[in-house]
Amino acid sequence: MSAPSERLVLASKSAARRAMLEGAGVRFSVQVADVDEAAVKTAHDPADAAGLAEELARVKALAVSRHDPESWVLGADQTLAFDGALVSKAGSTAEARARLWSMRGRTHHLHSGAALARNGQVVWSGVDTAEMRVRAFSEAFLDAYLAAEGEVLLACVGSYRLEGMGAQLFEAVDGDYFTVLGMPLWPVLAELRRAGVLIT
Repeated sequence: MSAPSERLVLASKSAARRAMLEGAGVRFSVQVADVDEAAVKTAHDPADAAGLAEELARVKALAVSRHDPESWVLGADQTLAFDGALVSKAGSTAEARARLWSMRGRTHHLHSGAALARNGQVVWSGVDTAEMRVRAFSEAFLDAYLAAEGEVLLACVGSYRLEGMGAQLFEAVDGDYFTVLGMPLWPVLAELRRAGVLIT
């Protein structure tokens, strides 16, 4: 059986998303989308965190697809909803510490959106949600966690990596592991098969 001839471009700089696709055996290149995320967020209903994740994924896929119309372009993004508000990436480890402390013993939701574009048009998009139950950790644990993980946490919307020491922050997660990492992988793989990027 010959390999698919369709090309895939990932419009994301996320190391976790690259690792997910590589782990699943997907061949792709990376072209980071140049989009004004703040403008998209401003124009979007802040109460609709799931819809925002999907919209950001669509905008990123379109931005790259317009420059590379013959490739399939996969955009992805993630939002975090906590205490009735959207949470952005922390700007410092001190901010990350304060945020994590406010989340202890409480629940928040991660929304991971994805979109597939070709010829400057979105042909598919979707979003999936995971419920994250944070345990009542001690200040000593939080300090040790921040010291171990360092500034890499500033690249993560929740200031944690579930694939790292961040797993110890939680007592339970209700949802798909890949969604927590930043992309609804199963629907994405299904669409890549439909598009001819992957063998069916």
